[in-house]
Amino acid sequence: MDAHAADPNVFVHVRVVLGMVVSLGMARLLTGVAGFVQHPGRLKPDAIHLLWVASTLLLLLHFWWWEYELARVQGWRFEVYLLVLYYAVVNFLLCALLFPTDLAEYAGYRDYFLSRRRWFFGLLAMGFVVDALDTRLKGPEYVAAMGLEFPIRLTVYLGLCGVAAVVKDVRFHLAFAVANLLYQVSYIVRRYDVLAG
Repeated sequence: MDAHAADPNVFVHVRVVLGMVVSLGMARLLTGVAGFVQHPGRLKPDAIHLLWVASTLLLLLHFWWWEYELARVQGWRFEVYLLVLYYAVVNFLLCALLFPTDLAEYAGYRDYFLSRRRWFFGLLAMGFVVDALDTRLKGPEYVAAMGLEFPIRLTVYLGLCGVAAVVKDVRFHLAFAVANLLYQVSYIVRRYDVLAG
């Protein structure tokens, strides 16, 4: 058996690596948003794009908070570490897709986002699948505590991501982006009793 797996400090070690990847994603998003302030005439914001930027930033913040539950995992193994790191990498790639290094080939952020929608929503769907596996790692009690909302959310999001990857209709993308952000906020408020004081 791997000597690291039994060490209680291994979770702290794993969180350091996760923190680096999450920090890179957050830096990419925040630098991108700052670009709108730095170059207001050159970079035109787009509502759909900005909603997904806000949503992805919230996803990263939530991921970092929620990964504390991994402290419950007993006997860390390398493949478990890879799975959790993979989820962080998927989230970083979402950030990188939202703010490319160059927009010269595109008419703006909406044109760019819609042209890369298959990649974006494919990665988002992949993130939900990895999240489901990650949730199972935390044990049967944790899965049971998630309730019926968890499998329904997974199914609905996978379906919506599949549609969003194919459909280019701006109204659909705007509605999905708004609904997603509202659901995320609602989920965090309900899950962590944010307003309970």
